[in-house]
Amino acid sequence: MTVSVPPAAPSVTALGHLPVDAERWPDVARLPRASTLRTAIARRILARAFARLPLRTHHGDARGLVPRPATGEAGSAQVGPPTLTLHDPDAFHRRIGADGLIGFGESYMADEWDSDDLVGLLTVLATHVDDLVPAPLRMLRSAWVRRRPAHDRNTLEGARDNIQRHYDLSNDLFARFLDPSMSYSSAVFDTLPAAPGAFTAAQHRKIDALLDLAGVREGTRLLEIGTGWGELAIRAASRGADVLTVTLSEEQRALALRRIAEAGLSHRVRVELRDYREAEGQYDAVVSVEMIEAVGAEYWPTYFAALHRLLAPGGAVALQTITMPHERMLHTARTHTWISKYVFPGGLIPSPDALVRESSAAGLSITHDTGYGEHYAETLRLWRETFVQESAAVGALGFDRVFQRMWELYLAYSEAGFRARYLDVRQLRLVAADAPGASR
Repeated sequence: MTVSVPPAAPSVTALGHLPVDAERWPDVARLPRASTLRTAIARRILARAFARLPLRTHHGDARGLVPRPATGEAGSAQVGPPTLTLHDPDAFHRRIGADGLIGFGESYMADEWDSDDLVGLLTVLATHVDDLVPAPLRMLRSAWVRRRPAHDRNTLEGARDNIQRHYDLSNDLFARFLDPSMSYSSAVFDTLPAAPGAFTAAQHRKIDALLDLAGVREGTRLLEIGTGWGELAIRAASRGADVLTVTLSEEQRALALRRIAEAGLSHRVRVELRDYREAEGQYDAVVSVEMIEAVGAEYWPTYFAALHRLLAPGGAVALQTITMPHERMLHTARTHTWISKYVFPGGLIPSPDALVRESSAAGLSITHDTGYGEHYAETLRLWRETFVQESAAVGALGFDRVFQRMWELYLAYSEAGFRARYLDVRQLRLVAADAPGASR
């Protein structure tokens, strides 16, 4: 589903208290067809699960509930468990009965449920994700999941479409909630929780750690796979490196070129609209920050083979990647999820096991591996708080309330994954397996 700016004269369906553009959000604007039996099963399973979990449920139209600070936020004081408020219980259970977790997300987009502590609630659910369905009923999970659509495959053409559907939304949108460095990946903070005003320094700390892992210095020939908005390229060029950075996002490339020029570094940095599979030459260092998640498992062998091919003798690769447990990754790879439908089409988070297997098969050896998931939780907290505070400005850019609820859920869902240690983020250094000192 493309999440571009809505048309000027949308066809609006009044769903509860929230107007929904039926052309832009067809699966949110209408309730799915679900059998009475499936809806009843979903209602019973969820009631049993919620009764065992540290959360409260409330039925009724409790819109306007004052949100509490999310779990783990600076200065927060927990007052009992988070509350799941069902504004429309029938619609909530019907959507989940029809589409499982996709329905759970679409129900939030439709304003059919809410919480006074969205991150806290999602953290509870993420922590107990394998316990939500009773063991005897887990064999029925396949009835509630769908396979990923073929058009989301990351072919050369498909990858461009998938990247553009997220990163080409609007540079102004991202500027509303990212820090001034325009870094859209985990920061590394000096202290947790983050001190006021420490966000950009923490993003620079992350970038510098990656450049150090890759050995980037004066005269280094650096290839960056995944430009973002140019901050890493700027810091590498400031060290005296000669940088080629490639991206599939036209919006990101345009702003990155402007920021690089404003930094006076255009003579050291080239920004090309190119797939990593089309990159040529050899480089002393290759850096890629949270880009492998967009590659897709089908193309991980191609991705790591490209890293090996592009790496000059004696060079090093520095990667930053989100990870998830291996069994969960295998399940997610087979499933069309709410995230893959609305936020990151074609994406898949790898497991540590998959990273070792795929890099080794390509002739690369991991010589450094550091994780700091709690720093990503803090990064996401800062993004989410700013995004919510900027609601009016985001709306003025043309992004409606359904979109804003979708993104608030995406940011909160991601934060909860790290708080529950369901997700992690790692910095890796890779070298050719036959290079001196290649053993981990």
